[in-house]
Amino acid sequence: MDTYVTYEHFAAAADAVRKATRHQPSIGIILGSGLGALADAVEDADVIAYDGIPHWPVSTVEGHAGRLVCGRLEGRSVLVQQGRAHYYEGYSLSQTTLPVRVMQLLGIKLLIVTNAAGGLNPQFRPGELMLIRDHINLMGMAGQSPLRGPNDPRLGVRFPEMSTAYDAGLASVAGQVAHEAGMTLHQGVYVCLAGPSFESPADIRFLRLIGADAVGMSTVPEVVVARHGGLRVLGVSGISNSLVGPADLEAAGAPAPNHQEVLDAGRKLVPQLITLIRGVLHKDIE
Repeated sequence: MDTYVTYEHFAAAADAVRKATRHQPSIGIILGSGLGALADAVEDADVIAYDGIPHWPVSTVEGHAGRLVCGRLEGRSVLVQQGRAHYYEGYSLSQTTLPVRVMQLLGIKLLIVTNAAGGLNPQFRPGELMLIRDHINLMGMAGQSPLRGPNDPRLGVRFPEMSTAYDAGLASVAGQVAHEAGMTLHQGVYVCLAGPSFESPADIRFLRLIGADAVGMSTVPEVVVARHGGLRVLGVSGISNSLVGPADLEAAGAPAPNHQEVLDAGRKLVPQLITLIRGVLHKDIE
């Protein structure tokens, strides 16, 4: 049975965050598996443990620290979500996206969402970044939506459109920053699966066939809720591994996909992610 989270739950969590920080953040940042080190760059930080916030979903996955970091980054007031909860951990999508609702009620208008993703596009290499141009919401197509259930008009309209889920202006700025820094920044389509199992060879062939460039187990529900709430979104995937078939794995002597590989890749991706996000924040984006 679904667990629906109401406006009152969102408001209670937002009030707790508001009371625990001196800052009034205008930008939210969600950090994916192995990418939490970016939070260490936040200055004058107030740190809030998830278990101290009412109704906040606590992650059980390694690589997700489980805390909010509020402070300054490139002169802007930010709220950094250091780790996220996932649907496969047993939460409803209404619960996993509660942090985005809290950001909305705190007055945040811009969300930068990141993840570690498997590379489906053969041109992508582990350790590179992909700007999310669009997504394929397989979970939503199968009936699992964070907007399922009663719609509260205080949060957004009943039928939000997703034709501009990822802000073109923010994407352009990210591309400019990457160019100036001499970084590789691919653009592509991210597909969200429920997890927690990694993809089979047939899964991979199917996902490539429908036009996906990278695959992961998060982000899309958060983006759906963010757009429902009127937030502008910039999405970035860190390519943690290249998804290939068993014959390719054997020929290359590579291990099968695993979570440790994701965490190891995250450590290599973090410096690039920090450069990109710092550069974006330094530009005129609000």
